[in-house]
Amino acid sequence: MDIKILEKGSISICFVHEALVCIRSRGLDQSALLLQAGISLELLASPSARVSSRQFGALWHLIAQTLDDEFFGMDSHRMKAGSFTLLCHAVIHSDTLERALRRAMRFLRLVLDDMAGELSREGDTAHILLKNLPTGSVSAGDTSQRAFAYGTYLIMLHGLACWLVGRRIPLSTADFSCPEPVFSDEWRILFSRNLNFNQTHCRISFPAHYLDMGNIQNERTMKEFLRSAPANFLVKYKNSDSLSAKIRRRLREWSPAAWPDFETLAHQLNASPATLRRRLDDEGESYRAIMDELRRDLAIALLSDTQLSLSDIAGELGFAESSAFHRAFKKWTGTRPGEYRCRVER
Repeated sequence: MDIKILEKGSISICFVHEALVCIRSRGLDQSALLLQAGISLELLASPSARVSSRQFGALWHLIAQTLDDEFFGMDSHRMKAGSFTLLCHAVIHSDTLERALRRAMRFLRLVLDDMAGELSREGDTAHILLKNLPTGSVSAGDTSQRAFAYGTYLIMLHGLACWLVGRRIPLSTADFSCPEPVFSDEWRILFSRNLNFNQTHCRISFPAHYLDMGNIQNERTMKEFLRSAPANFLVKYKNSDSLSAKIRRRLREWSPAAWPDFETLAHQLNASPATLRRRLDDEGESYRAIMDELRRDLAIALLSDTQLSLSDIAGELGFAESSAFHRAFKKWTGTRPGEYRCRVER
């Protein structure tokens, strides 16, 4: 099996909790939705648990269908099911990214009542500013849910923009006017390492020249894109400019059993081990942590989407013994691999 193709990244259980807030607040059955998405209810009790992008995408669409709201009930006006598809139709014939983004924000202003986006240029930098409107329906005390609302809006726009130009648009900064949520580390990967909270504004910033890029998509490619959007934004367009991201891309080209040791990797990257270690330290990363993250995501995908035995999965991930895989998976997710598979299958 080519597990390099299978691995698509995983998503923190924190996002599952946030997506389900509207379901719980309305007294609806979250267990049924989780079951249909292939996510065990018991995983919610493990703060370090993660789910596959396929599972979270399925949950996203199930919640949207249940509430007839693609914005998880976070606005006083529903973003009715099908709105994101219509948004894509509204921008697909835009010739430049700037025109597409302006159309997208006008569309979302018609759909949502509590927030509105504005696009601006300041020299070589472009900003998408997200404003709260006076009709907000989420209480000021519910900061984690408001943070998730901000993030969802901006992830939707940024992911759409990346897809339109066919590349990751690097964000120089991402500022939020809310307190820092528990899932901020996930946002540092999704948005930017330069992530700031309790700011006077909520905005993302990026090089302005991207606004002049042409739209390379069409109605045919849009159909394929919409099969997994917008949940795929959480894994497809992560921050890709860092050294750690470069290393992750390199490692994904090989099976884990073939991953090089640190000294060999440094040689392949034309750097000394000391220099490579220092540069990773500057990003708050380590080679061991990068390998563990990739193995974790591969393990979750294999447990969720294949019928491989646990011993076969351990071998695919480069573990000499199944017991070592069991211990590692428990450390990564808070549950053993056999328990995780049973919970997902229930």
